Amino acid sequence: MRIDVVSIFPEYLDALGLSLIGKARRDGLLRLDVHDLRAFAHDRHRTVDDTPYGGGAGMVMKPGPWGEALSAIADAPDAAERPLLIVPSPAGAVFNQAMAQELSTRGHLVFACGRYEGIDERVLEWAAERFEVRPVSLGDYVLNGGEVAVLAMVEAVGRLVPGVVGNPESLVEESHSDGLLEYPVYTKPPVWEGRAVPEVLLGGNHGKIARFRRNEQLARTAVRRPDLVLAIDPAGLNRHDRDALWHAGFMIDDGRVVRRPDAGDTAG
Repeated sequence: MRIDVVSIFPEYLDALGLSLIGKARRDGLLRLDVHDLRAFAHDRHRTVDDTPYGGGAGMVMKPGPWGEALSAIADAPDAAERPLLIVPSPAGAVFNQAMAQELSTRGHLVFACGRYEGIDERVLEWAAERFEVRPVSLGDYVLNGGEVAVLAMVEAVGRLVPGVVGNPESLVEESHSDGLLEYPVYTKPPVWEGRAVPEVLLGGNHGKIARFRRNEQLARTAVRRPDLVLAIDPAGLNRHDRDALWHAGFMIDDGRVVRRPDAGDTAG
């Protein structure tokens, strides 16, 4: 996979040289290049922003440097025919595990790190002629710039590229991989500060362990993210799953998961 990132703070992305993503880059599984937007500004001060037309607070990133930076990426000899340009923005679609999985199948991702009040809208309109353009949000809050969002997205996407994570089975058991939160995990010693590891995990009965973990997934998700429980397709639930959801305050009604009327606020 090839990833290009454009930013006025390229050193912000240095963290992508660490841990599994850094190793994947060194092993050739990920090619990740960071480009300094100011290198495409040609005035003495390498200016990349100006005041907004129509007035208002803050500054807007100028189209000229962005056009040159994105053209340089698109015109590179090994660039994909139509890369996916991701623009971190609170006005974009919310990034989630399903999107990370989809992006991990792409051959070439380009991230545009906006700053100030954002990038001149004409850049996105122009870029749509050469890129597939997708504004993406980490959530309903505002950051100073796109770099933090890019760090999160590249890590979430990059670790799904085959070969990046040493044990691919761990990807299957993580939070959100099946729409639920991950079950709690434990390690040695069996008793710590008076708190014991659940007995079922020590017994070696893999069927009981799997059921315990599934029940814990459902219960934890019901408490912390009831919205995810309400989105479950009942067709994928067996009798034990339905019992676990009942005890967590949910039931199946008319082909969908709903809160039990008598559960009150116990399910979140």
